[in-house]
Amino acid sequence: MERRGQPRRPRGAAFLLAQLGAHAAEKFAGRVQQLGLSPAEVGLLRMISGQPGRSQQSVAIDLGVVPSRVVVLIDNLGHKGLVERRTGATDRRHHELYLTVDGEQIMMDMRSIATEHDDELLTALAPEERAQLTELLQRIADQQGLTPGVHPGYRQAAVRRKPVAQDK
Repeated sequence: MERRGQPRRPRGAAFLLAQLGAHAAEKFAGRVQQLGLSPAEVGLLRMISGQPGRSQQSVAIDLGVVPSRVVVLIDNLGHKGLVERRTGATDRRHHELYLTVDGEQIMMDMRSIATEHDDELLTALAPEERAQLTELLQRIADQQGLTPGVHPGYRQAAVRRKPVAQDK
């Protein structure tokens, strides 16, 4: 029964997923900002950490963005001293990506931040409920064809960019 003055609760899971996703993303952005990073930079660091030596092009393909977008992100991480490009061992035209010592330290810090973030968001659930929720969400992500470990925000950021008008 609805009480007067209180908003009606949504019935669909999709709205709750969107609401919680936006809330979680905002909270996460605030946490990583303390490290001087954006969520996109953290995601890229995670990708490089998980597969050291991968090329910029392979990262762009996994993210579903144009390579120039990855170049900008890598340049920023390089200026922060977190990522280095090395000439490819088999093809000198390609750069391999590696975390620096500082980048490795940031990833260790990020693991702690991610655990705190998860614990704060899921505090209402018992450990077995957390595991069940994670399994159910993974099944939905798989069924929807989402790329594992890649936030859809990368593609949205690439799509939102408007072309620069040329002077005539």
